[in-house]
Amino acid sequence: MSTSIKKCPECGSIHLTYDSHLGEIICNDCGLVVEEKMVDTGVDLSGKFDKSEKKGRGGAPMSMQKFDKGLTTNVGEISDIYRLEPKQTRKFLRLKKWQERVSTSIERNLRLAMAELRVTASYLNLPNVVKDEAARIYNYVLQRGLVRGRSMESVIAACLYSACRSYNIPRTLYEMATASDVERKEIGRTYRFIIRKLGIRVKQSSPKDYVSRFSSVLKLSPKTQNEALKLLKEADKVELTSGRGPAGISAAALYVAALMNDEKKTQREVADIAGITEVTIRNRYKELIEKLGLEKKIKEKEAESKKKKNDK
Repeated sequence: MSTSIKKCPECGSIHLTYDSHLGEIICNDCGLVVEEKMVDTGVDLSGKFDKSEKKGRGGAPMSMQKFDKGLTTNVGEISDIYRLEPKQTRKFLRLKKWQERVSTSIERNLRLAMAELRVTASYLNLPNVVKDEAARIYNYVLQRGLVRGRSMESVIAACLYSACRSYNIPRTLYEMATASDVERKEIGRTYRFIIRKLGIRVKQSSPKDYVSRFSSVLKLSPKTQNEALKLLKEADKVELTSGRGPAGISAAALYVAALMNDEKKTQREVADIAGITEVTIRNRYKELIEKLGLEKKIKEKEAESKKKKNDK
């Protein structure tokens, strides 16, 4: 490509090369980028089209959340087809029927599965990156034939749970079960099966991950939240968090912190938010106050609260 520049302004060399891919004129001797030119990549990034131009260069981006990644051209929606003339309506209905007939079983499965994934993820208010990761995992599971013998809902819930664990987004199996209407044990079994077969490495969830969300739902003060984090740090030092469910120990720490800051919540309220039983809360509560020596503090707080009520 001929250029108006005859030599390099840095070293005076006349050995210049034009890189058509980058749109740059480069000096071969000193490596200076002498000039940058606009390169037409074939994609209109401005999003503006002239009315006379054919809108063939724009389009939606690919998405793992769509069964065809958003690349398939559909014949049309039924509502749009019935607006046509009778002869054209019959023609396009036949085309739409044949388009559905020629699709493979994997495509049909993905169409239903991705719709279920979007509904479940929307209920859990999950970010888009988690939904994409869950869709990618489901594609691997489907391609390897691991869906057989398991309900689609349980596999979708397990994929979402795995994606949440990968991105350190705290969601419990109880929440997954509520969103997908599948038993918690079934989701847990499917999740363990998937990560074992696909070799997915996930970080073990920490009780601290659940504190902010649980305290927000329970409407606890920042002071109580910070107190719960301190309790979990102390519990970790005495190895009280190992071998126990992170949601349970986190909920118990919040319950103790609420008592210490005179923000009383019932064990039933805390258990419902964490998706565990009241028995679990009581057991974790007893372990925390015994191991960390909090019995005296809690009794003092209870005495103070009783005194305040009596004074009123």
